Amino acid sequence: MFYNSTRNSEVKVTSAEAITQGISVDGGLFVPESIPELSLDEIKAVGDMKYADRAAYVFSKYLTDFTDAEIHYCTDNAYSTKNFESESIAELAHLFDGTYMLELWHGPTCAFKDMALQILPYFLTTSAKKINLDKKIVILVATSGDTGKAALEGFKDVEGTSILVFYPEDGVSPMQKRQMKTQEGSNVGVCAIKGNFDDCQNGVKAIFTDEDVKAQLAENGIVFSSANSINWGRLVPQIVYYVSAYAELVKDGEIALGDKINIVVPTGNFGNILAAYYAKHMGVPVNKLICASNINNVLTDFINTGVYDRNRQFYATVSPSMDILISSNLERLLYLMTGRDDAIIREWFGKLSAEGRYEVSADVKAKLNEEFCAGFCDDEQTKSTIHAIYEKYGYTCDTHTAVAVKVYNDYREATGDTTKTVIASTASPYKFSAAVLEALEGKSSDIDEYAKVDRIAELSKLDIPAALADLKNKPERFNDVIDKADQKQYVLRTLGI
Repeated sequence: MFYNSTRNSEVKVTSAEAITQGISVDGGLFVPESIPELSLDEIKAVGDMKYADRAAYVFSKYLTDFTDAEIHYCTDNAYSTKNFESESIAELAHLFDGTYMLELWHGPTCAFKDMALQILPYFLTTSAKKINLDKKIVILVATSGDTGKAALEGFKDVEGTSILVFYPEDGVSPMQKRQMKTQEGSNVGVCAIKGNFDDCQNGVKAIFTDEDVKAQLAENGIVFSSANSINWGRLVPQIVYYVSAYAELVKDGEIALGDKINIVVPTGNFGNILAAYYAKHMGVPVNKLICASNINNVLTDFINTGVYDRNRQFYATVSPSMDILISSNLERLLYLMTGRDDAIIREWFGKLSAEGRYEVSADVKAKLNEEFCAGFCDDEQTKSTIHAIYEKYGYTCDTHTAVAVKVYNDYREATGDTTKTVIASTASPYKFSAAVLEALEGKSSDIDEYAKVDRIAELSKLDIPAALADLKNKPERFNDVIDKADQKQYVLRTLGI
């Protein structure tokens, strides 16, 4: 299995090269040259495996330059109870009427990003050895909240690497910010940007492709890589939990082998729902992929109209990990839907960069509508959904998952579709305590962050994750705040260049 660039189909690299580079030199994203297939019998067999072995089986289809021993080294170290509080790694909770919560937040940072970022350091260091890379690897990360902490936790003190994370100063929750500011490790760095997530992400992408920066890195024996989902090594682990969830439902007798399911994903950068698309096209029987957005509904508009337009007001919401107007992984989907037409991808994403807008062709729009449905909700609807789920089912979810539930309820009411449905539950409710507590009690509170956490615990009967409880007494290490224009110089200065 080789990998091409979305902006130059002539590029052909191994998975180890794709994972190490993170992004292609032309600014494109790496995609596998084909989507491998899983038969229904294979999917059924996956259900009898533990999660680490399920992951290894899926990875063997994509990382064909890795040996079985190398893959199992990665999966056995990443997916164990030393890293995850649940032996299942990804929990399936039966919510209501054939609807299931795929709880992806039982890892060390209490967010779905752990599912990929606990294994990425193993992928990256193994890949570097495979291609005989003898340079220091510097991981640059832009985060809307969860990726940053998960990447920091995954890469802390990993030999031969260092990691630098940028987050929007006022665009993450207090708990997310505290997680990053108190991060331990000798090779980690964190900096806030005066701007939004898109500013952070655009700055990182620009640094990756800056020829002056590349030259200075080469002189100093350094290479960049990424822990964002622009890196294929971040995206491929996300495919696993959709395959795993379907196999688990079959194993538990909730569905028959071959029955279709819907998958609902709260979506910002489009990586998590793109992973579900890959799982579907591998052979997982999926009816509809439902894309759920908050009031920053650029993806909802795009899926419904075929026009991507980031020229709109940006909102800071109670679901901050979705506060994104430029969804990077959409480029991978459109590359596939255009028949791997790198020229049209260069045209569309060139327009996005220059004008903030592009419109896809009629045939691509038809493909989007065939595969996806989309909806959005605002903050008040998000909080009312948290309250309604709690009152009716005694289940407490975070703000992002609530967006997915609201959009799914709207979809079901509009279509009458009663297909059994898996909702990707992406974070612990304790990470967004202010909004969750307000939703549960119907009023805002001025008690401090940890008192809010304690109150949610009283109401929900959910254990407070140790990783969050321990933050209370940790000292803050990182308090830098810079203008977005200074990102490049900050990186060079931090690296001592």
